[in-house]
Amino acid sequence: MNTNRLLAAVLVLQVVTLAGQWGGKPSLVSDARADLPPNPAERQLAQTEELKQINSKLDRLISVLSGKVQVEVTNFPKDNGKK
Repeated sequence: MNTNRLLAAVLVLQVVTLAGQWGGKPSLVSDARADLPPNPAERQLAQTEELKQINSKLDRLISVLSGKVQVEVTNFPKDNGKK
């Protein structure tokens, strides 16, 4: 009896999968779209602005890392690497 229910469930799932593939576009996948403007000049300006933002973030990161960096180990194994 359980085998028949299991086979029926598998059959239903296969029918749903086949109907989804046969129906066309899958509903779980969104359409690909670009947030960049279609005009090449506008696209290049947007990319330049994005690069400026990335450069400023990298400059802040470099300024933080150029000073003294202190590392604290809090979870060190008790055997100290000895086997």
